[in-house]
Amino acid sequence: MRMPMPHMGFIDRLTFRVTALLGHRYIARIDGLEHIQPDRDPFILALNHSSRREAIFLPATLFVHRGGKRLHFIADWNFALFPPIGFLYWRGQTVTIVQKPARPAFLNVFQPLFDDKVPVFERARRHLEAGESVGIFPEGTVNADPDKLLRGKVGTAQLSLETGVPVVPVGINFPGYRPGRGQKLPPMEVRIGPPLAPGKSEGPSSARRAYEWHVTIMNEIGRLSGKAWGSR
Repeated sequence: MRMPMPHMGFIDRLTFRVTALLGHRYIARIDGLEHIQPDRDPFILALNHSSRREAIFLPATLFVHRGGKRLHFIADWNFALFPPIGFLYWRGQTVTIVQKPARPAFLNVFQPLFDDKVPVFERARRHLEAGESVGIFPEGTVNADPDKLLRGKVGTAQLSLETGVPVVPVGINFPGYRPGRGQKLPPMEVRIGPPLAPGKSEGPSSARRAYEWHVTIMNEIGRLSGKAWGSR
């Protein structure tokens, strides 16, 4: 609570400090924070997605450790339908993606409020070009499998290649957890790896090169999270 956050105003400092404090019980440790400090911006933070917890509490915790400098996470609009989370999205300047229908279905009436005529990766690109970092879950959905990563989406790799921005891989795991009735999810361990440089690119990346870069990114996330990845 006492960590300086010069990059945020009072309301945002209070909001994210309280959220990080509430999330403290769900995060056992974070290694590699030196790789995501503001002097490393811009970069793409690429994380595996094991539960909804990391989408709520981890961004706030990282904001605090970055002195209040935001990471613009790409996140599903469904979360924002819950007022407290919607407020966090708004104050965190989240890049909202509108693809999945809401549950229950009557909530779809609110979809136009979250939709944006500018494609989601174009909004992310604009943040990167402005020197700001973004956060992406390449798996694209929550994956509760404790052993395997999903194949994932190539968009993270394409965005990195086209902007020349490095990818900082992150592995999240829940030590000792095996899915089963009545077992609670233990606190997460977060490992942030060194940045991966995409190399020089001229013009739009080819599908083959983007996929090869995706393979590199996902294998590193797998190594950090202790999960296996394959192009299945």
